[in-house]
Amino acid sequence: MAADEYEHIMDEMVVFAIRLQEQAGLDVISDGEWRRIHYLDEFLYRIGGHQRVRPYSHQGEKKQTLVVTTKMEGGDPLFVRDAEFLVRHTDRCTKFALPSPFLIAVRKWHQDFSTGAYPTMQHYMEHLTELLAIEAEAIAQTGIDIIQLDDPALTYFCDRQLTGSGDSHDDRLQRTWEIESQVPQVITAINQIVANLTTEVHLHCCHSVYKRQSDVTGDYKPILPYLCNARIDRVNLEFAYQGTGETNDLKTLPDHLGVGMGVVDVRSQRLQSVEEIENLGASGAAMIAPARIALNPDCGFAPDYGEPPSIDEAFLKLSRLSLAAGRLRKRFDKEP
Repeated sequence: MAADEYEHIMDEMVVFAIRLQEQAGLDVISDGEWRRIHYLDEFLYRIGGHQRVRPYSHQGEKKQTLVVTTKMEGGDPLFVRDAEFLVRHTDRCTKFALPSPFLIAVRKWHQDFSTGAYPTMQHYMEHLTELLAIEAEAIAQTGIDIIQLDDPALTYFCDRQLTGSGDSHDDRLQRTWEIESQVPQVITAINQIVANLTTEVHLHCCHSVYKRQSDVTGDYKPILPYLCNARIDRVNLEFAYQGTGETNDLKTLPDHLGVGMGVVDVRSQRLQSVEEIENLGASGAAMIAPARIALNPDCGFAPDYGEPPSIDEAFLKLSRLSLAAGRLRKRFDKEP
């Protein structure tokens, strides 16, 4: 297929994704990330310097993953056209997501393949931070309202078994995890990326999604106190899927932050009732002021193009999310 034909078809599909979200009743709209092969890897394909050469095992499957092998080169921003297209095609609040430097560094630097380009993972992460800051600033100039950094790697510190022993079904996570020294470095990198942004800034910390399963388990109590110095407006967390957040985690949420409560399970095929979603949101409002809470799905429905959820499943779940949010607004608007 010719490149221009592909772009034309993809434009039509992204408009479809936007209209689907609008029809479901969402207040905040993304482009569905339909132009991305993978929410993280797309950035690496566009920036260059990475090859699919590292073998690893993940959830019992043998795979090969991209790792950095040569120095990345800066240049024109990578996602500006995508962001501009989104802004032009909806009149609702817009959100655009980028992968965090820590997430990329954990998964894509390896001593067997990467030291010629970056002697240590920290060197790689520092360069990623510089490049992502340029990207985020360019995206902000398009009129996007919210820029989100996706960092499931930060949630790895919530898994007590992983941090205690380093054991994991994902070879990429078998390393030393030291929350006291590593998480402050993550927050510093995030702050550098968002330092000059005038948009609202979100941080998304999920437990990873792969074929309707999560990679790690654990509530958010270990990491939330570290966000006291994060220059973000909201942290988006998971509460619907088993083994993720607990609503009493919100008692440790830093005072300057809002929270996006993940109240829709994107992994299970089961459709939660509107009442079930509403009750989960209300349980969060029992912990912190309702005005600090937004409702959202736990995570993206398909972080990779090969994920199993259907468009129909996503639409039905998003529609019920919107109905639950409407009920909660009415309930709490009536309270003194």
